[in-house]
Amino acid sequence: MGNVEEARRIFAADKYATEASGIVIEEVGDGYAKCSMKLTDIHRNAFGGVMGGAIYTLADFTFAVASNFEKEKLTASLVGQATFLSMSRGETLYGESELIKDGRQNCFYQIRVYDDLGVDIATVSFTGVHIDKFKR
Repeated sequence: MGNVEEARRIFAADKYATEASGIVIEEVGDGYAKCSMKLTDIHRNAFGGVMGGAIYTLADFTFAVASNFEKEKLTASLVGQATFLSMSRGETLYGESELIKDGRQNCFYQIRVYDDLGVDIATVSFTGVHIDKFKR
């Protein structure tokens, strides 16, 4: 596995995911990431369920880490599609990536979102495009 502390340092710049949403990188590897998000009232909708946007943010950040950490080129998402499977009764959600294909120009990832009770909450597929790194 890769250097989690280095990944956390780099991706701390993603303030919406790390500060507003409270997502933490748990593991990194070549084309792989596992992230967690402890659920609070801020993640819940008016009926007590976890907001779909919170679930998608966890999946999107997991994809970003998996597809960009220690890579020569940046990867940006072109398409992301979420299928919501179950309501979570747990206290923490996890996003775990699976690299399906990494081509010269595009890549394809599947992100499994599940809770600390082991229930599958969503599956999110991403198509990414590799681009040259740029400076801000």
